[in-house]
Amino acid sequence: MSGHRALTLTCSVVGAVIVALDGTVLTVAQPTLQRDLGASFTQVQWTSTGYLIAVAGLLVFSGRLGDRYGHQRVFATGMLGFGVMSAGIGLAPGVGWVIALRVLQGVFGALLQPATLGMLRAAFPPDRLRMPIAVRAGAIGVAAAAGPVLGGALVAGPGWRAVFFLNVVPALVFGLLALTLRGPRPQQSSPAALDLPGALLLAATLAGLVHTLVTLPDGGWTTASALGLGSAAVAGTAFVRHELRTASPLVPPDVVGSAAVGSALGMLVAASAALNGTLFVATFLLQDTLGLDPVHMALLSLPLAALMIVAAPGCAVLLHRAGARRTTVAAMAVLAAGILVLGRASGTVGFCIGFALLGAGFGTVMVAATHVVVRQAAVGSAGVAGGLQQTAMNVGPALGVAAATTLMGLGHGYGLPLSVLAVVALAGAVAGRALPERSAETINHGHPGANAGVPERR
Repeated sequence: MSGHRALTLTCSVVGAVIVALDGTVLTVAQPTLQRDLGASFTQVQWTSTGYLIAVAGLLVFSGRLGDRYGHQRVFATGMLGFGVMSAGIGLAPGVGWVIALRVLQGVFGALLQPATLGMLRAAFPPDRLRMPIAVRAGAIGVAAAAGPVLGGALVAGPGWRAVFFLNVVPALVFGLLALTLRGPRPQQSSPAALDLPGALLLAATLAGLVHTLVTLPDGGWTTASALGLGSAAVAGTAFVRHELRTASPLVPPDVVGSAAVGSALGMLVAASAALNGTLFVATFLLQDTLGLDPVHMALLSLPLAALMIVAAPGCAVLLHRAGARRTTVAAMAVLAAGILVLGRASGTVGFCIGFALLGAGFGTVMVAATHVVVRQAAVGSAGVAGGLQQTAMNVGPALGVAAATTLMGLGHGYGLPLSVLAVVALAGAVAGRALPERSAETINHGHPGANAGVPERR
């Protein structure tokens, strides 16, 4: 691997890990933050909700900025801004400052996330993308496993502010380092080519949808929830009509028109919804069935993180030997099996097996589906493809938790929500039938920078 590619991969991995760690360690720090700042429960919730809304609404537009002006430049801006906002939150005098800075941190997080995939697509040829994406996914698995432990240690020691200071140095160092990268020259564009009306409509759609879904578990279905979903639907309809009519759509036809990309994105939404909905239900199931405290629950679920880490490099091998379709369909079936095992488990061994199946299935789907999304896109659309992938990974969890909350509220115990979530996973497996098989097909004929004419096994 050349020095340029190694540095690109390192920056991509560090950026993805910083974002993953930020979310997991904050969850641990929120109770202490609430006590120290005298904040209400709603205010503490907005330290997460405000961030999620900002990220979800801007991911695709940020990806387009990377396509137009260079992923390294956008990544560097996102990392530097993320680091500065982290330092500001660590020094914040009150919860109002924390919320405002978290929203700004979400803006910079939206800039850097699609770029972590866009840089890989630009730096690696299609036939060598599997392992870089697997390394990135494995690192995210490590961050997910280490986050609660690291967050707990920081909160118990230096305090909750240390959770945010943790990001500052790596974000600033790798943000500056990314400026030294020299990738393919970005396409020239005019402001009109960025499709600002489309970006605003999509942001309104996703922000309304995510806000409704993330607030649903606490408030339940209310008039405000219905209005939120209705507003998102109206904005989404307007966005689709605008995209069909404009000469410079936010999402290029070569991305949105690909059946493989659509299938992969659907699988990512289904898999992340099934996983996160199941984890939400399992939290209550373990508390009621085994009477475990949060620390013991985290230890019991370690097989999930461990198998996610193992599945990432294993998936790269499966993609080469079996192809995207067989790999993802089988992985979704494993994910569904894990959900059903958790629903029937009554002891430690059963729960460990269920969590292990969840990790193996989800880790494989995440790598395989992401590989399809990134690889099918031309280099000039890699940022938008990365933004769509990240959007799916943000919307899916919110959708899964909202569905689990609604089903648990029906009063039929834990069996019904887990059964429905298993069906969601199997529906994702059906969607995977549109993915390419293992073959020597040419990618993206006719698109500039798409490495056309380079056949490679899927």
